Amino acid sequence: MEILGKSVTELIGMLKSKKISSEELYSYFIRRIKKYNPKLNAFLTVPNRGDWGDKGLLLGIPLAIKDNFCTKGVRTTASSKVLDNFIPPYESTVTQKLKDNGALLLGKTNMDAWAHGSSTETSDYGPTRNPHDLTRVPGGSSGGSAAAVSAYLSPAAIGSETAGSIRGPAAWCGVVGLKPTYGRVSRYGVIAMGSSLDCPGLMTQTTEDAALILQVLVGKDPYDATTVDMDVPDYCNKIKRKEKLTVGVAEDYFDGVDDEIKNKVYRCIDTMKQMGHKMKNVRLLHPKYSISVYTIIQRAEVSSNLARYDGIRYGNGRYAFGQEAKKRIMLGSYTLSHGYYEDYYKKAQKVRALIVEDFNRVFKEVDVVISPTMPVSALKIGESEKYPFFGEKMDALHEPAALAGIPAISIPVGLDKNNLPIGMQIIGRHFDEETILNLAYQFEKETGFFGVLKKGLEKYKD
Repeated sequence: MEILGKSVTELIGMLKSKKISSEELYSYFIRRIKKYNPKLNAFLTVPNRGDWGDKGLLLGIPLAIKDNFCTKGVRTTASSKVLDNFIPPYESTVTQKLKDNGALLLGKTNMDAWAHGSSTETSDYGPTRNPHDLTRVPGGSSGGSAAAVSAYLSPAAIGSETAGSIRGPAAWCGVVGLKPTYGRVSRYGVIAMGSSLDCPGLMTQTTEDAALILQVLVGKDPYDATTVDMDVPDYCNKIKRKEKLTVGVAEDYFDGVDDEIKNKVYRCIDTMKQMGHKMKNVRLLHPKYSISVYTIIQRAEVSSNLARYDGIRYGNGRYAFGQEAKKRIMLGSYTLSHGYYEDYYKKAQKVRALIVEDFNRVFKEVDVVISPTMPVSALKIGESEKYPFFGEKMDALHEPAALAGIPAISIPVGLDKNNLPIGMQIIGRHFDEETILNLAYQFEKETGFFGVLKKGLEKYKD
């Protein structure tokens, strides 16, 4: 039975038709993890097999979970030695919803420690390697989740994003990466980095899988006051409607982007025109302003959130913090200190409000906005050290949507001259995930994502 590369939707069909059992499917992915994880370092913890439920949209499907989601009874480290032996006594809302829908925890994936980074190099357990080129990084902070899906060590994975930590690695590993609207998915049980920015999301091989898993995750949560009480759309059906959309092309988001990536996105624009969509150039606040705003707000929230890790109640002492965490704590404490709060943090929040207003203005003219996902393709391991504020520069095209709290998805749109994946992002209105998923689905059916996912699996056959 050929399993390699099957989507979650296809695997569900195979399970329902009894072409394969849940036990066989789980064992298949465990074998692949044992075979390929030693060189990829995508998984940090692979627990003993748990129990399946008897119902749910994801019944029998094993999934990888980023290691900043608390999983009851299973080690959760956030890739930091501070939490090296932390065993949560409770379940995050995201993982509980997956369990309630019959999904099975396959393992916990590597990440930048505390989600501080855009390459998965700051992990205290060593970097994850990009499945397309083992000398390169997968992006971050959800690099382990992206690599697991790209090499098919898991059919899909859960990640989290504060400013590009899903979209970035999805682009560099050649998979689909969805960041929902802030407040769509509960943050309860997610180890916090920037509380006003953190957003659980997912990585998949197909748009349909993204819609299916999102269907499971969204909803009001009494444990998270930032979640919204709204009707949950039928994403799986809504994305299949053949709608003609007005697509905004964010001109300022092409500044400083590698020419190969620009050309691939321009090719996508031509494809969308041929599909009947209306393309319209739009002007948004330049992403460079978001870099400054994000840096200040995120550091401030990091310094507050990491203050709880004192080694007294749980975890190891502060001596175990890595260099990146220490730098962010210091900068955040500075921007919140007396005499500097007004000059930095308060001013950054004012500019953040302007970014929200700017998106609202543009979305009166267009249904979605598209741009490159990353300014360059995957860098070599160690190359990030050449960049001051590496993460902010790599995430420059993600930060505006993250600060505004709006949904965005990255999809594969080709390979560069080094056979490295290139991503394009689609940004939508608040709580309008179905429209960005709709365009991504139509584009996938038209292009097959140019064979990027199949190319990535060539080195990882059974």
